[in-house]
Amino acid sequence: MSSSSLKPTLDLPPSGEIHVIVGPMFAGKTTALLRRIKSEGINGRKVAMIKSSKDNRYAIDSVVTHDGTKYPCMALPDLLSFKQKLGEEAYEKLDVIGIDEAQFFDDLYDFCCKAADHDGKTVIVAGLDGDYLRRNFGPVLDLVPLADTITKLTARCELCGKRAHFTLRKTHETKTELIGGADVYMPVCRQHYVNGQIVIKAARNIIDESTKFQSEQEPEVISTTLT
Repeated sequence: MSSSSLKPTLDLPPSGEIHVIVGPMFAGKTTALLRRIKSEGINGRKVAMIKSSKDNRYAIDSVVTHDGTKYPCMALPDLLSFKQKLGEEAYEKLDVIGIDEAQFFDDLYDFCCKAADHDGKTVIVAGLDGDYLRRNFGPVLDLVPLADTITKLTARCELCGKRAHFTLRKTHETKTELIGGADVYMPVCRQHYVNGQIVIKAARNIIDESTKFQSEQEPEVISTTLT
């Protein structure tokens, strides 16, 4: 009897993949994601798209690029409910899962682990890697140790035309999650990001001082009751 026949037969799970697309706003992340998803579909693989239900800027049941390209999707508040909503049988037949605006899904890491490691799915994720303060935004970067590939896209700086790696928020809103388009954000290079933050901070200080001054100047209102 040969030594090879003595080796136990391993019933290995199907092999999946995780591909991550990141970059600032207006870098073409959704366009790159849809291009990959459409290519997989043309090649005969069964595909599905998911986006966060928080993002309803252009459509509720479609992933939409900034230039208007649409692709049908399932809008969900979380990813772990996807299998149940899609159906067990449909999920088993699925080959590729695309996830847009991935930074909004708190369960992104767990979902991708299960889908790729145990279910044999190819998962393609697109999302912001940093917020408007250039801090880690959501769980997207947690996927880096799991990913087969990482693609970092750049936009074009609206102020000088150089490569833009960062997203500058135009408004004075300070909460991290503020969904918006070109009316709220613009892609900028490093120089204009730093200069822009200085200008925005100065403007915010002026507004705060003005608000404080106005409140101090308001006359005191004395309420009296006539008897």
